Amino acid sequence: MRPLALALLCSHLAAVAAGTGAFAQPRAPRGSVTARMTCAEAMALVKGEGDVVIVAGAAPERFVSGPGQCSGSEIAELRFAPTRDNPQCPIGYRCREPGFEEWNW
Repeated sequence: MRPLALALLCSHLAAVAAGTGAFAQPRAPRGSVTARMTCAEAMALVKGEGDVVIVAGAAPERFVSGPGQCSGSEIAELRFAPTRDNPQCPIGYRCREPGFEEWNW
């Protein structure tokens, strides 16, 4: 009876460890590169999703639809990305921690 319980416990722990690895992976880029979209399509994607990771240049980047998507200590900064019809399309915001000089003391 004990070997069976030990085998079940080990298999359960292995399944939990394998499942945890899937959740720890970063989010895959959503949609396609913004250079293939029109400005309106890229803006609609960010607005529709609210919080999305897409390729808008050299690397995937997180975009949010508004300042409310950022945590309490972050500030929202308007981000521009190149699209098919606009080299500086304002597709959404980027959340970032403010620098020391940006705090309103």
